[in-house]
Amino acid sequence: MPADQTQQSATGIHFRTCPLCEATCGLAIEVEGDRVVRVRGDAQDPFSRGFICPKGSTLGELHHDPDRLRGPLVRRDGRLEEATWDEAFAAIEAGLGAVFEEHGRTSLALLLGNPVTHHLAPALYVGPLVRACATPNFFTASTVDQMPQHLVSGLLWGDSNVFPIPDIDRTDHLLMLGANPLVSNGSLMTAPDFPGRLKELPRRGGRLVVVDPRRSETAARADEHIFIKPGTDVFWLAALVQTLFAEGLVSLGRFEPFVAGLDEIRESVADFTPERVAPICGVDVETTRREARALAGAAAAAVYGRVGSHTVEFGTATAWMTAVLNLLTGNFDRSGGVMTSSPITSRIDDGEPGGGGYRIGRWKSRVNGHPEVNGEFPAASLAEEMETPGKGQIRAAITVATNPVRSYPNSERLDRAFAHLDFHVAFDIYVNETTRHADVILPAPSTLEEEAYELTFMVNAIRSFAKYAKPVFEREGPSEADLFARLVLVLRGEGATADPEILHDELVEEAVGALLDPARDAPGDLDRDEIMRALEALSPVEKLLDLKLRTGWQGDLFGRRSGGVSLAKLAEHPHGVDFGPMVERFPARLKTESGKFELAPQVLVEDWARVHSRLEAPLASDGLLLIGRRHLRSNNTWMHNIETLVSGRSRCTLLIHPGDAERLGLAKGAFCEVRSRVGSLRVEVETSEAMMPGVVSLPHGWGHDVAGLRMEVAARHAGVASNLLTDDGVIDRASGNAVLNGIPVEVVALA
Repeated sequence: MPADQTQQSATGIHFRTCPLCEATCGLAIEVEGDRVVRVRGDAQDPFSRGFICPKGSTLGELHHDPDRLRGPLVRRDGRLEEATWDEAFAAIEAGLGAVFEEHGRTSLALLLGNPVTHHLAPALYVGPLVRACATPNFFTASTVDQMPQHLVSGLLWGDSNVFPIPDIDRTDHLLMLGANPLVSNGSLMTAPDFPGRLKELPRRGGRLVVVDPRRSETAARADEHIFIKPGTDVFWLAALVQTLFAEGLVSLGRFEPFVAGLDEIRESVADFTPERVAPICGVDVETTRREARALAGAAAAAVYGRVGSHTVEFGTATAWMTAVLNLLTGNFDRSGGVMTSSPITSRIDDGEPGGGGYRIGRWKSRVNGHPEVNGEFPAASLAEEMETPGKGQIRAAITVATNPVRSYPNSERLDRAFAHLDFHVAFDIYVNETTRHADVILPAPSTLEEEAYELTFMVNAIRSFAKYAKPVFEREGPSEADLFARLVLVLRGEGATADPEILHDELVEEAVGALLDPARDAPGDLDRDEIMRALEALSPVEKLLDLKLRTGWQGDLFGRRSGGVSLAKLAEHPHGVDFGPMVERFPARLKTESGKFELAPQVLVEDWARVHSRLEAPLASDGLLLIGRRHLRSNNTWMHNIETLVSGRSRCTLLIHPGDAERLGLAKGAFCEVRSRVGSLRVEVETSEAMMPGVVSLPHGWGHDVAGLRMEVAARHAGVASNLLTDDGVIDRASGNAVLNGIPVEVVALA
């Protein structure tokens, strides 16, 4: 497109949703010609209300970053060089084809990162990619994050993707563990302007209690902060449950006929008295009993546990006790308690409870026999699957928007394993610590060159909200949907030159066919030809999105529901449309075979034996334990090439309590060595009263100091890689989740 046409179409203010984290804040992007000149919060967005964090304000810098790849790279004579798109896909066809011919499909691993859920096209096309790979070796960010919640949701109410979310705008008492939403902006909870929402809590008489080994930014704003030893949340939560039973405070409310396993829960926690767990977790008896009574007595209360409580040795057991607490206090699926979202792209199930239930362990990993959970293997098992010889050894990988060398456990081992792969395709916008090993890199377009709709995060939103935006700029290359389609077609054996329209049309046909399937209770008297005509002028992703919108619970059913939603209707509301708060969806949403909340499924009861054995024989507590931390200006491993976000004093320091520092001879600003079972690193010391004695903290996602990196700003602010210390030999056994917190370490002063 000529420059004057680009300028004419782009200049002005464009309203979009920020794609950089789960908060989904509305942005007002001011553009002059082909440049972003300013990004502000959209004051007219009814969900985010003008809120914006430092990351969102740099979206223009990300778009214009000279290190962001605009075209593919192909490895030639050991070096990544620029190539055409056709050359890149031809190289993929040849490289993967050679591996498959010699070693079969089980030699391939597919790895997906968090940004896959932040964009529209990947959310729609990742399913076909998974199927086309046809390999059991599937890894995602879930097993370094939230897999315990998936497992608990699947086993207790039958749907692994239905998460209980605190109804923060209406709760009276919020208990938060392992979460720091003033920095993360929310996690498995889409609630833009979290600071504003927390301010409103005390104004209506509400109370916030934060349980954390560090007095985090959120804990500093709480009515009460409770220090707890890393990894022991499960013992304290079990003591809360035990107190409810002991003091007759259990109240199931309207779910009493729909709960199974109550006696098993009572028996499981019987030994976990406040007195028994106090020396293990460091929380005094009176505080435990007071909090149990507060949860039971509040008009509406919610218990919210996140990354810090999931990425530990007993992550699944912790998520289980969190869910049990919400149910036993009568705060599940009620206003002000924890509720589940209703994205407008979904259809509401208002039928009878019951379904097919949930299964895990349908296949197992090759080396150590880890059961699949949600179709995935543990991220912590990736290196052993790449290194161990034999049939099924991983020899090729497709990585999509992920940097496992800096996010999975045991960084050095993974770095070596990726360097020795036979073939590696990376879908990424940077040459980072992982993609520097790739044979082909396919960069996605800038987010400002793509259609925008938050499909994934609305599944966990505290309100039903919808907002759609056209691209701000003309694409410099193929669309993200085209790139996914071409990769899928190569994997299916249809060739590097196959037209991506083949897959685009196929997905639309499948979606329409499923919609009209009589066995699926098709809405209204929909007609295939009518639907296809209505979609005709739309792009591939718009067609799939419009189908979801028009047949969801707020949809117009192609004109059959007056006032309903369609893509065209949403386009008339550039600031988005708010459809209201969460509403009660249970018991109809129960999909267990029994049609009940299965409080004590066998998998969790068996796993509880590990927790009980630790109660009987607690670990020695004289060493230091390492936990992670996040920063508002950072997002995992990939926002470190934006000067505005990384400038200033280094944030990559070891936080330690002053008493521990004095005992170990550590001076503020000096360097120390931190050692774990699997690795060591050197880092600057920063003392802080915010740290619980016996606990130290490092931020996650840094360590940009390796050869081959093409991220100039990140390299100047390299920091250290905390996952050099995380142990791939220790996982939460039930879910396969990595253990990133509560890692035993030794800290030694350096001259």
